[in-house]
Amino acid sequence: MSERPLSAVVLAAGEGTRMRSTRPKPLHLLCGRAMLLYVLDALAECDTRRAVIVVGHGAERVTKKLQEEAPDLVLDFVEQHVQRGTGDAASVGLTVFPDDDLDEEDGDVLVLPGDTPLLRPETVAALVATHRQAEAACTLLTARLDDPTGYGRVLRGKDGRVHRVVEEGDASDDERQIDEVNTSIYCFRRSLLAPALRRLSPENAQGEYYLTDVVEVLHQAGYPVVAMVAADARETQGVNDRVQLAEAEAELRRRTNERWLRLGVTMLDPERTYIDATVQLAPDVTLFPGTLLQGRCIIGAGAELGPDTRLVDCVVGARSVVEHSVGRLAEVGEDSVVGPFAVLEPGSTVPSSTRSGPFYTATSTEDQG
Repeated sequence: MSERPLSAVVLAAGEGTRMRSTRPKPLHLLCGRAMLLYVLDALAECDTRRAVIVVGHGAERVTKKLQEEAPDLVLDFVEQHVQRGTGDAASVGLTVFPDDDLDEEDGDVLVLPGDTPLLRPETVAALVATHRQAEAACTLLTARLDDPTGYGRVLRGKDGRVHRVVEEGDASDDERQIDEVNTSIYCFRRSLLAPALRRLSPENAQGEYYLTDVVEVLHQAGYPVVAMVAADARETQGVNDRVQLAEAEAELRRRTNERWLRLGVTMLDPERTYIDATVQLAPDVTLFPGTLLQGRCIIGAGAELGPDTRLVDCVVGARSVVEHSVGRLAEVGEDSVVGPFAVLEPGSTVPSSTRSGPFYTATSTEDQG
């Protein structure tokens, strides 16, 4: 299997009007993290040399957030000033790559949308492996859906290879019956992608440059185009509105809870336990129903939290108990019992081996002074 250099272009320029929010779509939070960060996580099992983020709406906010939250990643940012479709966005992304780098020119490039937070690293790695084993010009990640409404349909030839992708607005009645859909996740030979993008036309129902049209351009030029069907269609689904955001949140929370359960954390009712992806839990922590841990919480070994407790950016020492209480930016020492119905205000500290009693309010040392 070829080991060509691999890069990634993440398309995150869309305004996301269906979110009905002033927050840029890529920055909507899922389990306490920006949605776009999960897409970058999906590159973890690939030897990706660089990732280019195509920004547009809220470009400065998106760039700043990623630089703050993903400082260990090598990221380049380029702005798509006018939204003219995914094909144009991919072209903008490729402008970051130097024309005189022959090694990179012969490499592969992943192109992913910035709104697929459920995508798993092993799926992306399998896509790259499929692409290289087939020596393909383009490999699509596809999915089979019971209801493919709204998605571009994948048209295959008798040889099983992909001939083209047709968007629903341009599809015939027969083509709309196809249940295999394009997920907008691709792996391309970079030396073939750029010239193919230059051949795109906006003559379609949306008047945009479709990245999907590159499939037909490459096929007609005689290059092999293949597809890999995702084992779990759910992980390829995009987030376009608040309903889909909530569905993605539920799945990510399920994955988060499962991971902590396997690492030695007890949850009496995982469906009523909410843990942000940024939280740290030690073994033998017990979480009772209605517990919400958000932000940068750090919970020590053997601590018991809940029921009905919400902590944000708090530290709880080993073997402490916090029940029916709320806290933000506070610290509880080891072997303490806090609550029920305690309030831990920002900057407050509960000393080790303290029993607060009910209706306790902890204030910061500045407030006490």
